[in-house]
Amino acid sequence: MKNTTRKLSSAQQSALLETLKARFGKNMHRHKGLEWEEVASRLEGSAAKLWSLHEMENTGGEPDVVGQDKKTGAYIFFDCSAETPKERRNCCYDRAALDARKEHKPANSAMDMAADMGIELLSEDQYRQLQDLGKFDTKTSSWVKTPEAIRKLDGALFGDRRYDHVFIYHNGASSYYAARGFRGVLNI
Repeated sequence: MKNTTRKLSSAQQSALLETLKARFGKNMHRHKGLEWEEVASRLEGSAAKLWSLHEMENTGGEPDVVGQDKKTGAYIFFDCSAETPKERRNCCYDRAALDARKEHKPANSAMDMAADMGIELLSEDQYRQLQDLGKFDTKTSSWVKTPEAIRKLDGALFGDRRYDHVFIYHNGASSYYAARGFRGVLNI
C-alpha cells in the first residue's frame, strides 16, 4: 500500500538510515571529506526528505551522498544504482508528452514520477558528475532534465554509458523504452 502521508514510521526511518549508512561506508569515493554523523544529523531533522529518500530506495535508485552544496551546506543525494532504477522505467519524459500520445501510452512520465517522489531529474551536468564516480547505465539509459528550448520542439534528452564513454542523446519526449528510466537528485 502506498504511503500518502509522506512520513515514515520510526521502524522505516531506522531501516532507511541503516541502509544509507552502509552504502555511505561502502562508497567513500563518492563523498570524500564528508562524515556520516553530519549527514545523519541533517537527515534526522528532515522527515519529508527522508520520505523522498525512501521512495528513491523503494524504486531501486540506491541513493547515496555525492557531495555538499558549498553555499547552502545541503548534502546532495543522487540515485547511484548501476542501471537506471528498475521501478522507474518505461515512462515518457513529461505530462505533455504523455498526453500527446494517442495510443500505447506508458503508465506515467519521468517528470511526474519525480515530482510525486519529491525529487528532480538529474541535469546533464549532474549526470556527467555521477558518471565520474563510476560506470552507470551501461545497459540502460536515463532521462535527464531537458532545456526548455529543446522541450518546446518536442524533444528530450537522455544519457547512458557505452564504449566506456558517456553519451547524451535526444529523442522525442513521448518515446518510452523498457530500458529507459530516470535518476533523481535530492538536496538535504
